[in-house]
Amino acid sequence: MENYTMEGRTYRYYGREAPLYPFGYGLSYTTFHYRDLVLSPTVLPICANLSVSVVLENTGPRDSEEVVQLYLCWEQPSVPVPRWQLVAFRRVALRAGGATKLSFGVLAAQRAVWTQQWQLEPGTFTLFAGGQQPRQQTRAPSEVLSVGFSVTGAARALHSC
Repeated sequence: MENYTMEGRTYRYYGREAPLYPFGYGLSYTTFHYRDLVLSPTVLPICANLSVSVVLENTGPRDSEEVVQLYLCWEQPSVPVPRWQLVAFRRVALRAGGATKLSFGVLAAQRAVWTQQWQLEPGTFTLFAGGQQPRQQTRAPSEVLSVGFSVTGAARALHSC
């Protein structure tokens, strides 16, 4: 095998074609509301990690669990990358009417791209938080929030950070 690209071989690299049941698809017996997605900082140096917080609220009539998922999207990568990359997730149990603020860390290494070595590149990114993949067509009742951030500095090898 000489072609190791994943394009067209896994749903993460499909073009506009959506998979029938994307990762994170599922049903719940209640409804959830996401709010207050906050990144810190919103402009970070090339080797810095990102702090993320989001508030999850159970707006339905039953106690239930939700799998909160964070996805990263490169706006203009120099090499082929997935449409979005799962960078964190957490299963959260909430009573009906309850809410909780969740904190996550996204490591610089999770932004690395393969260019004959793992490399960090400057640019703009979008982070998505919700109970499913971004722009999911076959969807359970949920929502996905998004916020942009940028990375500054010169591209460098991941191992040099």
